[in-house]
Amino acid sequence: MHRVLAEKGGLTSSRAPAAQPPGFDGEARGEPGIHGVPRARRFDVVTTAQVEGGPDEPVRFVALTNGSVVPEEPTGASADALASFAAAVDSSLERPYRAEAVPRGRGLWAVAARRIVVLDAPGLQGREAELVSTRQGRSLHVDHQPRFGSVPSFERQGLEHGEEYVVRAFHLVDDLWEVEASAL
Repeated sequence: MHRVLAEKGGLTSSRAPAAQPPGFDGEARGEPGIHGVPRARRFDVVTTAQVEGGPDEPVRFVALTNGSVVPEEPTGASADALASFAAAVDSSLERPYRAEAVPRGRGLWAVAARRIVVLDAPGLQGREAELVSTRQGRSLHVDHQPRFGSVPSFERQGLEHGEEYVVRAFHLVDDLWEVEASAL
């Protein structure tokens, strides 16, 4: 039926297709089959967990190397549920990591996680911090306010990326901060 409609509409052609499909021998054939802007992976591990009696909403948490699991915000998830989500990821990804568990029905949860860097910053108070080092000097902002002083663990992390860097940190619990560093 599709052919008949295509012929009646003048959409059929006896010529060959514009591009041949790619071969399996490595030779380029026709147009590439990949298009668009490539995106970085969002998660390092995606798995499932069977957890009965969990909340109806997604749960975000950080699993630390000391064995604790810190919810991103207060949730209806019990400590046992958080431990079960973390156990599902622990077999595939070493701690520390940030994870998100999403209910899929009948006690089945999809759990996705990505590895993070966690550093100790004793005495640093606030929710987020940014340390920038350039040729002109260094600046530290905590909760968007300039601060004097330094955070040696952040500086060491930044120097791994060169002399000019930015370190962004988000407070987790106690003196522990999740840190992202990159070169400028």
